[in-house]
Amino acid sequence: MLDRITEKFTDIFRQVSGKAVISEKNIEDTVNEIKVALLEADVNVRVVRRFVNHTIEEARGEKVLKAVNPGQLFTKIVYDRMVSLLGDERQDLDLKGPDTVSCILMMGLQGSGKTTSAAKLGVRLKKEGRKPLLVAADLVRPAAVEQLAILGSQGGVDVYREEGSSALTVAKNGYKHAKKQLYDTVIFDTTGRLHIDEEMMAEIAAMAKAVDPVEALLVADAMTGQHAVDIAKEFDERVGITGVILSKFDSDARGGAALSLKSITGKPIKFIGTGEKLDQLEVFYPERIASRILGMGDVVSLVEKAQETIDRKEAEVLEKKLAKATFTLEDYLDSFARVRKMGSLQSLIEMVPGAAGKISEDDLDDKQMKQEEAIILSMTRQERNNHRIIGPSRRKRIARGSGTSVYDVNRLLKKFEKMRLTMKKMVKNKKYQAEMMSRLNG
Repeated sequence: MLDRITEKFTDIFRQVSGKAVISEKNIEDTVNEIKVALLEADVNVRVVRRFVNHTIEEARGEKVLKAVNPGQLFTKIVYDRMVSLLGDERQDLDLKGPDTVSCILMMGLQGSGKTTSAAKLGVRLKKEGRKPLLVAADLVRPAAVEQLAILGSQGGVDVYREEGSSALTVAKNGYKHAKKQLYDTVIFDTTGRLHIDEEMMAEIAAMAKAVDPVEALLVADAMTGQHAVDIAKEFDERVGITGVILSKFDSDARGGAALSLKSITGKPIKFIGTGEKLDQLEVFYPERIASRILGMGDVVSLVEKAQETIDRKEAEVLEKKLAKATFTLEDYLDSFARVRKMGSLQSLIEMVPGAAGKISEDDLDDKQMKQEEAIILSMTRQERNNHRIIGPSRRKRIARGSGTSVYDVNRLLKKFEKMRLTMKKMVKNKKYQAEMMSRLNG
């Protein structure tokens, strides 16, 4: 999502960090470029004005102008302002203890991803040890109830539904059912509209009064930019919201919603939707998103994603294989699944320091990964565990089976052998690791 604004900021900081001395003129020029970058990202004009004024005020101080490395200090000032803009620190859900039912009211316009976000939140809370119940209270959109039921089934989260009732009745009965069956969290999926209207607001307000939610979360589409801020203000004034889930954060949006919401509404972004899968709802960390926007990457999130897909024992076994160069094509095949589980290649690249904005989706070539996967799947188990037995006749058979050419098979085997040797060096030689990381960072 943040490609364009990240590319702009990366260029801006590359210019300023190369200066041994920073003058007031340098600062003014750089801040003007930042202003343009933020406006192009569809950030609210008032937010941009405040951001620019505060940055200039801090950057013009003697501390920056006389610093040993003024470029780095200026970058830190912009980073701190960006974190403040996004909300300073993560905001957890304000849930009650497991002995009391905590209600979460989901609201938003039609098409914002509300139903999917409700299911994702249910899955997330279940992983955290809670016992959630999804209540299908959107009785207007065709198949909304069925969609929630299917998503709940996929994620292993129970769904309460009933036919022929009003949304308010469903909400009340769902809450009673949750208390009776000892669920500790109830997530209400409510009706969305194509625009905000009196009927919609009255229905949600009545529901909020009936179930007394600890959290009233607005699901806003990241692609709507500044319009998401207007929607949040309207819902907050009429119903009251405690936070925002920004859906479709992995889309080709410009970032305006994320950078404007907290400053204008005072309500924090609590989660971001980073894909279609039910496990792709992430906690919103302002400092990590600020780091990604400014092209500094997000190593913490990258490591967390890796830890979710591979446990300590697997990592130790893998390290031993790499050190002894016994890493096989079978292991390589497993790595494809792990990478996909971590998210899209583009989203992973955004987390690598210095890589965002430099590598496009075209450069990532996901087709090649799929082709390599097809080639390995066309091999026998014996061939995957010992690639050296794959002679000319076997290569022809593998090429036929995978719908590729012998040239493609040869290229994969050469690449794999080279990769094994490189990995062996990296694991065994700590200096080599440090050298590779320094190249990666710049």
